[in-house]
Amino acid sequence: MFVITLRFADKTRAPQFMDGHNAWIRSGFDDGVFLLVGSLEPKAGGAILAHNASAEEIEARVKDDPFVAQGIVSAEILAIAPGRTDERLAFLKG
Repeated sequence: MFVITLRFADKTRAPQFMDGHNAWIRSGFDDGVFLLVGSLEPKAGGAILAHNASAEEIEARVKDDPFVAQGIVSAEILAIAPGRTDERLAFLKG
């Protein structure tokens, strides 16, 4: 499992790449990799919970985000090995 943070580096250019960024997010859900996407408050960027992919696949996917490729956000990927979960998230342990 991975937590990905996308912190704004150049917010002024975000609107021109928003459609591509949103398509990238949709692709992550369509591929079954993204579990949750949300904003870092207050308006600091975004965060993603991801699974069903290797660290290398996650790194490649993050590099494909237009916001990352254009330097609009800086990305950090944190790998988590779930040890204890609420039963609703038991599918994450593996």
